[in-house]
Amino acid sequence: MEKIPRAKRPVKMPVILEKGEVRRLLAATDNLKHKAMLAMTYGSGLRISEVAHLTVGDIDSARMTVLVRQGKCRRDRYTILSTTALDTLVPYLRTYRPVSWLFPGVIAGRPITTSTIGAVMRHAKKRAGITKRVSVHSLRHAFATHLLEDGTDVRSVQALLGHRSLKTTIIYLHVSPQGLSHVRSPLDTE
Repeated sequence: MEKIPRAKRPVKMPVILEKGEVRRLLAATDNLKHKAMLAMTYGSGLRISEVAHLTVGDIDSARMTVLVRQGKCRRDRYTILSTTALDTLVPYLRTYRPVSWLFPGVIAGRPITTSTIGAVMRHAKKRAGITKRVSVHSLRHAFATHLLEDGTDVRSVQALLGHRSLKTTIIYLHVSPQGLSHVRSPLDTE
């Protein structure tokens, strides 16, 4: 039994939201807290659990960084703070005045749940008229893909996402329509 090789899982390409779809998603979200959560997820490339566990002190607007504490594999890392996400975060902070957790949950002293964030994403997706099968994690995929399409090097994207292995980051180098536009077939070159 031990020598029988395991069946390989098929590798599926992630569904990527276009930049315009991300903007529509954020524009369709009226609630300041919800908009700030989604903007932070996309603007910093965060996992859903990382968004839920952000504290007010993790946001450094002077250095334009976000400290992700104990992310996947229990490691801390820094990622970027988007100016657009900060512009969404400032009115949220002034209105809600969170004390410890950046996005507090219904239960006092507890962070927002990942299921609540997922529900916010589903509601925003519906209001934006997006029919693609996407989740909160799709915003992380879009973050990485859009950075690579804009010319950011793979090692920087790896560091921002908190990947140990470059193999994990290379998944985001999947072929996009924009990436194909400048490639010429060898048949057309002489």
